[in-house]
Amino acid sequence: MNHALRSRAFSLVEILIVVIILGILAAIVIPQFTNASSNARNSSTASDLTILRKQLDLFTLQHNSVPPQITGMWTLLTSRSNTSETSVAAPSGTANGPYVIAPPQNPWNNYTTITTAATDTNAGWYYTATTSSYSIYVRNADGTINYTY
Repeated sequence: MNHALRSRAFSLVEILIVVIILGILAAIVIPQFTNASSNARNSSTASDLTILRKQLDLFTLQHNSVPPQITGMWTLLTSRSNTSETSVAAPSGTANGPYVIAPPQNPWNNYTTITTAATDTNAGWYYTATTSSYSIYVRNADGTINYTY
């Protein structure tokens, strides 16, 4: 009877081999999940900026080629506005918009605020506008401007 029990159990060497194989597989698979998270964040950022730029282009087209200025920028994009309202904190028009439902959240630092400062750790987006053009970029986690997207 003692012999029958020994033949059904795993030896210490067999268990160690299985543990080593599982460790090797984990070392291969875990970095793939880390890259997947970073890739998803990159895709989300690129998608958000593409949509936002298209909506800014539509706003500019409907407002006599003048993009929204930094004053009231998110309010202008989330509300209805008249053609002349491109730099007001509280638009009262009814002709155009809204262009976005809510300010998008920056996937890198989770902020929705927007500024024109070169470095701002409390803002998610960097935006500059003249009376004829605009630039919008996402901020990195350290507040610097990310010109990649």
